[in-house]
Amino acid sequence: MAAADAVLPGREARRLRAMAGAGRWRRGLLRAWLLVAPSLACAATDGPGDDRRGYEEAHFHTRSIAVEARAGAPADLVARARRGQLGLPALELAVPDAVLSARAALGRKLFFDRRLSLNGTQSCAMCHIPEQGFANNEIAIAVGIEGRSVGRNAPTLYNVAFMQVLFHDGRERTLEQQAWQPILHPNEMASPSIGFVADLITALPDYAGLFEAAFDGRGPALETVAEALATYQRLLVSGGSRFDRWYFGGDSAVLDERERRGFELFTGRARCAACHLIGAQHALFTDQRFHNTGVAWRRSERAGADAARVWLQPGVSVTVSAELIRAVGRPPAPDAGRQRVTRNPADRGSFRTPGLRNVALTAPYMHDGSLPTLAAVVAFYDRGGAPDPQLSPLIGPLGLSAADRADLVAFLEALTGEYRSLVLDAFAAPVGAVGGGPRPAPEGGR
Repeated sequence: MAAADAVLPGREARRLRAMAGAGRWRRGLLRAWLLVAPSLACAATDGPGDDRRGYEEAHFHTRSIAVEARAGAPADLVARARRGQLGLPALELAVPDAVLSARAALGRKLFFDRRLSLNGTQSCAMCHIPEQGFANNEIAIAVGIEGRSVGRNAPTLYNVAFMQVLFHDGRERTLEQQAWQPILHPNEMASPSIGFVADLITALPDYAGLFEAAFDGRGPALETVAEALATYQRLLVSGGSRFDRWYFGGDSAVLDERERRGFELFTGRARCAACHLIGAQHALFTDQRFHNTGVAWRRSERAGADAARVWLQPGVSVTVSAELIRAVGRPPAPDAGRQRVTRNPADRGSFRTPGLRNVALTAPYMHDGSLPTLAAVVAFYDRGGAPDPQLSPLIGPLGLSAADRADLVAFLEALTGEYRSLVLDAFAAPVGAVGGGPRPAPEGGR
């Protein structure tokens, strides 16, 4: 019983002792553990992986948990989305709930399945990590198959259902259109064709009948794979933050004085709300448009430097000459941003305005992951961005004090909504071919 006291909240521990005294200790222990296990599991895995400072010391304790050992708690994502989230618009779900649930479960399975990549080692979830804000807190630029650079930071998937344009450059408009790009991209999952992937899934025994049940008899194909993945991602909605309870729910006590000052700055002198919009009924914190903040120009300048700082682990870095870097890798290519899509020179260096919900969970920031913290982001905009011939006219020096900047960060941290049930649901997903295990060879010679 002492073990239960060590891990359970006081009320549950007392209830467990009472049940034990009545001879029902086994059922009591199970019930109490089920009540508290989801919060303990998330507390143990929520956020980035190990900060390895002190790794060599005897008292170091890892925060990492093996994939097979993670404790999950499946959630009814459809019912959760139907209930709505304070501060978010209603999610349009025209398909019956039973069908949506089957498609979402199938999409979640695909999302975590490494076998869909060319060599069975890469999945969607390896860039969009659930416990890291469905982003990747540990690297600035996403890394795909065989260590290839994806070229940009992995954006969060929270509330992606409400985005009118997808990817940093806005090259797709629906999640169904977006779904195949990472699977087929040579630097991401690198599968050679849609037909190859469809044949592969058909040959995997654990998918037997799942597509047919979710899609009225249709098997794995262009449309069904995309729709399954899109359905799962569409249900990753997260609202109900402390900001929402204060602004939309009328709870005047839920934000402290610093956070309220941060809100006044956000909508006033700091000019954040010019792009990160707040509506009367809901707030997505994005204008769904594209702006040049100077980040891409700054990256080009860094690429021409004589040396660069390379981080070996958190808190440990070395300065490496450009000559040595060129000897082991390619220099970063200039990123034209939205111009890649429109071919309009006026769009060079412009990127999509991200939403700010759960922004405290999704570091590092910007399309290239070049700003590691929210404090760094606020300082960047306070300086007026970075010099660029096509810098947005909305960007300029703000003249904020250190206290102002701290208040803004405090407000941004208040935008974290309900998300733990989504992380625990993700932990309950099966992971295909952990460690790149064997896969059946698709038939047809594709």
